[in-house]
Amino acid sequence: MLFEGLELVSALATLAACLVSVTLLLAVSQQLWQLRWAATRDKSCKLPIPKGSMGFPLIGETGHWLLQVFSKIFSHEALQSYLPKIQLVIQDTLRAWSSHPEAINVYQETQKLTFRMAIRVLLGFSIPEEDLGHLFEVYQQFVENVFSLPVDLPFSGYRRGIQARQILQKGLEKAIREKLQCTQGKDYSDALDILIESSKEHGKEMTMQELKDGTLELIFAAYATTASASTSLIMQLLKHPAVLEKLREELRAQGILHSGGCPCEGTLRLDTLSGLHYLDCVIKEVMRLFTPISGGYRTVLQTFELDGFQIPKGWSVMYSIRDTHDTAPVFKDVNVFDPDRFGQARSEDKDGRFHYLPFGGGVRTCLGKHLAKLFLKVLAVELASTSRFELATRTFPRITLVPVLHPVDGLSVKFFGLDSNQNKILPETEAMLSATV
Repeated sequence: MLFEGLELVSALATLAACLVSVTLLLAVSQQLWQLRWAATRDKSCKLPIPKGSMGFPLIGETGHWLLQVFSKIFSHEALQSYLPKIQLVIQDTLRAWSSHPEAINVYQETQKLTFRMAIRVLLGFSIPEEDLGHLFEVYQQFVENVFSLPVDLPFSGYRRGIQARQILQKGLEKAIREKLQCTQGKDYSDALDILIESSKEHGKEMTMQELKDGTLELIFAAYATTASASTSLIMQLLKHPAVLEKLREELRAQGILHSGGCPCEGTLRLDTLSGLHYLDCVIKEVMRLFTPISGGYRTVLQTFELDGFQIPKGWSVMYSIRDTHDTAPVFKDVNVFDPDRFGQARSEDKDGRFHYLPFGGGVRTCLGKHLAKLFLKVLAVELASTSRFELATRTFPRITLVPVLHPVDGLSVKFFGLDSNQNKILPETEAMLSATV
């Protein structure tokens, strides 16, 4: 009996230690998310810092006027104006990937792509390519140290992050001033234009510091999660060539890809993309199975019960996106990549409100989700219609979930240029080696 009692005490002590550890982990994680937002702005910034954010673009308890501004930034009209620019940035990037003689690191390159998209399209900055490359390197240093503990010591991650932010803001201020001085020849209103004009309409003309902080947050919002999802998209198209071919069939049926293989000329439109139902299924399945962010935090507004447990008002709670997708009863064979689960014949996501929530749910759903999905759709269309690519390693890499979901080695892929018949254009050396003697 004595030994049984000791074992019970030991088990209870272990359980208590585990609960304390989990509680501390959740508390620290939440504080780190708050640091993540605080790190993007200067102390003098008066813009509200989002609370309960999970890291997806532009989620949180912001001021009412700011929510209205962001609604304009991601409205249907705004997305239509961004679309041709997004397509051009992606086309230029894929051409560069195809002209590279070696395999590329997809995760690193998609980070550069989403950064370029944020700078060129979302903010409308005309920064020379060389300066843009330097700005990206500084931005990476900033991002790598966002979650550092706030201990301001020499050579600490926090100090490096602060220094990178200062360099970034200096470069952003230069770009903002040049943008404000050069307003002619503009054929669309970008996110920064909307932010500036809307703040004036609400009697809240923004200072240069607030413009720099808002700009940095917009870049942050469009960067890591979109790069993660873009890498997952490319990996799944590599793993499932039948999905890629079915996507090409849909593009042919909609007149985006000629029957001979070459892409039709002209820019995409939102109504054209919305008519690509299988493409929508592919993007949904990528986001279901490879959600970039694990979950998020919310504040309990009213005491409620869940499975017999009372959750008091005012508590902070964490919800898991990945666990929800893995355990939701509406999804069959949850570990299988199957875009058809979202097709009209099955519509597995239609039963219940919160079985599928890659962008969060409720009133705190991601305001930038339509821009993220638009970017992924354009990338998928361009990959299917203008690219040939193959895995450059013997096996697919493992996936890590921190800080966002991505392959541990970045995913090494060789891209090829295409001739008018959609055949791969091999580098000269490879063409000579493969020639018949």
